[in-house]
Amino acid sequence: MGTKTRVSKTGRARGADAALRKHLLELLTWGDAHVSFDDAVKGIPAGVRGIQPHGIPYSLWQLLEHIRLAQRDILEFCVDPGYRARVWPDDYWPKSPIPPNAGAWSRSVTAVRADRDALIRLLSNEDVDLFSEIPHGQGQTYFRELVLVADHGAFHVGQIVLLRRLLGVWHAS
Repeated sequence: MGTKTRVSKTGRARGADAALRKHLLELLTWGDAHVSFDDAVKGIPAGVRGIQPHGIPYSLWQLLEHIRLAQRDILEFCVDPGYRARVWPDDYWPKSPIPPNAGAWSRSVTAVRADRDALIRLLSNEDVDLFSEIPHGQGQTYFRELVLVADHGAFHVGQIVLLRRLLGVWHAS
């Protein structure tokens, strides 16, 4: 007995679309092949967040902020028709290796999570055709941008783990 395949407005099978969205969700939450963002930033002592070990061009603070700034930029690009491109690299990396105040670290972590949740809501919205071009873009698709966020985040989460190891504050759970 055959099963009928439901087809979306764009002609793709709904089952394939759901599977793709599930896989992208797993990428965005960094839950498969490597350390998650949440695990990477958990329990980092305040005293090491601004240290740049010899030969390393960034601190834990700079990596965290870079993840936040880049992810926010991509989110805004996806949802804001009035989006304006930022200046590379000035608008994507904090100049100081040290957090500006005691609350900056937790605010940045919270913002990364909130923007990730907003991207997940975008991904979960079945009215958004992942392969359609972003109307105010230059050929970029929602799929491309979501993969870019996941890939970029995973790269820098790996750097956070490495930097924590160099600083002696990595405790694998």
